[in-house]
Amino acid sequence: MSEQIWTGDLNAPAAIGGQVGLYDTTLRDGEQTVGVVLDSEQKLDIARALDELGVDRIEAGFPRVSADDQRAFELIQRAGLRAEIWGFSRALRADVDALLELGVQAAVIEAPVSDRKLEAYLLDREEVLRRIVDAISYATQSGMTIAFFGVDGTRAELDFLETVYKTATEAGAQEAAVVDTLGIAGPEAVAFLVGTVRGWLDVPIHFHGHDDFGLATASAVAAVRAGARWIHGTINGMGERAGNADLGEVALALTALYGVETNLRLERLRDVSARVQALSGYELEPWKALVGETLFTRESGAVASQFHDPPSIEPYAADLVGAERRIVLGKKSGIDSIRIKCEELGLDLSEEAERELLAEVKRLGSEKRGLVSDDEFRELAAALR
Repeated sequence: MSEQIWTGDLNAPAAIGGQVGLYDTTLRDGEQTVGVVLDSEQKLDIARALDELGVDRIEAGFPRVSADDQRAFELIQRAGLRAEIWGFSRALRADVDALLELGVQAAVIEAPVSDRKLEAYLLDREEVLRRIVDAISYATQSGMTIAFFGVDGTRAELDFLETVYKTATEAGAQEAAVVDTLGIAGPEAVAFLVGTVRGWLDVPIHFHGHDDFGLATASAVAAVRAGARWIHGTINGMGERAGNADLGEVALALTALYGVETNLRLERLRDVSARVQALSGYELEPWKALVGETLFTRESGAVASQFHDPPSIEPYAADLVGAERRIVLGKKSGIDSIRIKCEELGLDLSEEAERELLAEVKRLGSEKRGLVSDDEFRELAAALR
């Protein structure tokens, strides 16, 4: 893979190394995207795609939400996937029972841990601690693997947060998630909190981040540097408000910039991204990192002049992420753009005709305020003959 990454040596001193696991929550937290509703068959479709992508753990959902969510969970469990299938539960026995009835082997159990959240839920600290102990001990005594998930942990009072996490692990939680529910923690704060929680506990630490300040990927990297073993995220970063950490972006950044291995098959990510997008019914920015439609598309003439040498204009190979490189034409095209497009379309023009064609392409692109299609290009070329 290193021969497909052209970032130079500047990042070398910041290398982390090692390996991290990826925990996908597209089917639960991702479905909280406004207006997105996935039925059970669609969720199964996405789960299979995630499995082929190499996701280590798939959170199949929250069965108590609806009968359809329960049905989706059952279908995913029976699909014979290689990934671990995880459930989601609040710190309530009824939620745990819903998972046990499905034979779920592993689950996240969540509880609010910031005073602001406790107040919103009309809970006090004593009650939430009681619920955590009751739900986790009940689940683990029933044979489930539990990761405790402290909602709004990045806004919690540290002394109480320590009490919460120690209480959860003493009750039987085998793993613990540091949770930036509102995406308010910068990467430095995330590193501090992950490192602090690691100091309190002798269990694997997860990081679950949101993107409200556009820092979810950076924060995930910071969490890995601080020792997090599992990173949560969704396909395309979908989720409530500004969304979750984008699992593909996190994997690419970790691998290409920090030397951290994951099991994600990056070359399949664009296909999975497109599938999830189509099923969910939303649009992505065409310039979005890794999966954007125009990521490897070049219109600028200055860039087209270097098109023959990908490392000069791209930080990593298109093949690395299963993309195709292409030239498009418009107002910003240059003479090399014309030559490349003529070769692509099998048009043989003189240098003088190419320059005349460039002028026509610029004119039409400006008039359209958009791109010149291949058919329009052929028509312009034919008019010059």
